[in-house]
Amino acid sequence: MPLSTFSSDARAMPAQKPTFYERHVPDIRWGRTLVLCLFLALVGFTAWETGMRSLGLFPGDLGDGQGHWAVERRKIDTSDQDAVAIVGASRILFDTDLDLFKSKTGLRPVQLALPGTNARPFLEDLANDEDFSGLVIVGITEVSYFREGLGLFHGALDYYRTESPSRRIGHRIYRALSRHLAFIDDGYGLTTLLERIRLEERSGVKGPYDDVWKISVAGADRKTWLWDRIETDTYLRDHARYAWDDFRGDPVSTDIVDTVIDSTRRDILKIRQRGGEVVFIRPPSAGPVLVNERLRAPRSRVWDRLIAETGAVGIHFEDYPATRDLELPEWSHLSRDDARIFTEVYVDVMMGRVDWLRQRLPEG
Repeated sequence: MPLSTFSSDARAMPAQKPTFYERHVPDIRWGRTLVLCLFLALVGFTAWETGMRSLGLFPGDLGDGQGHWAVERRKIDTSDQDAVAIVGASRILFDTDLDLFKSKTGLRPVQLALPGTNARPFLEDLANDEDFSGLVIVGITEVSYFREGLGLFHGALDYYRTESPSRRIGHRIYRALSRHLAFIDDGYGLTTLLERIRLEERSGVKGPYDDVWKISVAGADRKTWLWDRIETDTYLRDHARYAWDDFRGDPVSTDIVDTVIDSTRRDILKIRQRGGEVVFIRPPSAGPVLVNERLRAPRSRVWDRLIAETGAVGIHFEDYPATRDLELPEWSHLSRDDARIFTEVYVDVMMGRVDWLRQRLPEG
């Protein structure tokens, strides 16, 4: 067909008009819809909060973390020379009743112990603080204190020094909500609970069951105690024991013991030169955990040397009948009631043996 003919036919075709479709939007009663959404949200919120409380969570459990720790560390910056600071791992954190300590001595310690964390950097931090001349209570878990790594909360000091205003505000909001709500507990978030569903793992692969779950409750000033469900719930108690893996590991080397004692002695000297003092506390452990601790860090090679070579007062749970057979549901931390007994014993010993404390006891 000639091009001219094709072009003529194309020009003769009528132009097609575009088709427009109008979507009909139904009338919505927005007020009722909003009320319905708020009602459903309230029902869901109430159901979740009720469910979490049925699991043993409760308002007033303020949780813990680097933000909580930073608040306590700043108390040292603003305190007078009579400050008492506690450093160490989770045992001295769980096993010290701050209220009882204050009722007996008139002094409320600043709780700086951190779970799964080596105490040495925090002792060193206080030793290098020229304004600190108080009493440092060092909780000793030998396989934690005498090791090269820093542990779970190794970044706490950096966080305290660099914490931004937004983080401080966020922490205050979280604490305020924690006083009234149970469901915001970090250990029982929806994602966390879904991750804990037991599934068959491939051989050699670690799953959520290998992690440490919630075992503690924390109040004001980081006063911390063992969650009572660990005592009463067999599944949770067995899991906690499993997570500790009986504290298995290699024996502490002599080189590390020498290095740690040397650095500790230097830190103690700095604190004493400013009028302060350091005391070592060895909280209880039990079962296979204690067996392995004795194998990895024999008392004669670690604890006894530490006390002898630093000249510090040392309080070991095995040396006092009242603390030898206390209850440790998961072999590493005392029950809340027994933590009060342990606190009373070690505070009484300090009141009799530590001059720094004796000189500051209230009269009568």
